[in-house]
Amino acid sequence: MAENLLNLAHKHYENFPVGSWLLPKKYREPIHLIYAFARVADDIADEGMQSPEVRIRQIDEWEQMLLQSTNGSAPDSFFRKLAEVIEQFGLPHSYFQDLLIAFRRDSANPHYETFNEVLDYCRYSANPIGRLLLKLFNCSNDENEQYSDKICTALQLTNFWQDISVDTRRNRFYIATTDLQRFDLTFSDILRNEKRNEFRQMMKLQVERTRRMFKEGEPLLSKVNPHFRKELRFIYLGGSKILDKIELLDFDTSAVRPALTKLGMLSLAAKSFIS
Repeated sequence: MAENLLNLAHKHYENFPVGSWLLPKKYREPIHLIYAFARVADDIADEGMQSPEVRIRQIDEWEQMLLQSTNGSAPDSFFRKLAEVIEQFGLPHSYFQDLLIAFRRDSANPHYETFNEVLDYCRYSANPIGRLLLKLFNCSNDENEQYSDKICTALQLTNFWQDISVDTRRNRFYIATTDLQRFDLTFSDILRNEKRNEFRQMMKLQVERTRRMFKEGEPLLSKVNPHFRKELRFIYLGGSKILDKIELLDFDTSAVRPALTKLGMLSLAAKSFIS
């Protein structure tokens, strides 16, 4: 099992599309390693036909490999490099472990009763990444962490609203039950693509909430290390653009997954570079 997980880590590490040319080269490998660590755990929770118990056991094993590595007993070159990055930049182990809390939850395909429960999931699934990047670029403080949490939560929520047509087929659902009830909807209605008007109204609420969070985190764009500023703006603009695309669909993502084109991403990258 461990060998399979390590092979998956190497695959993600070698091919991960984050850490763009907008960043100085010395930061790209550390970011690739951080994202690859998270992506493996995400794949364990999402992919294949394993039972929740098997998934959670594999995530536990992934955590043990992390802890072994930071104690000087890395199981392979991926974890050896990750441990070096953790030591070099003083990255807290707890942020990596928080990510695994979210993926353990995903393994059981939970439904969330309230929007606050969805936000609590984002606290573990997304916010640790932002805090790790602040540490990496030496711009971590209480104020920046609060702004970062807003942006990371907004990015995670954007991904939820973008992926509804995909996630529902896997019984993965991040819309709060109280939000469904507010618009007289059920999970089955969305799965069967029924009550389209009610669904659009409900999604309009989600997009408005998410835009507010992006706005609340926006001051971070001018506060981070200049080496990180262009990349962060690129990420921020990308998330905001997905919300624009959802709005252009009249908020109906139950059957269509909006996405950025390569040309659109190049345009955003250019805009981030110029700014």
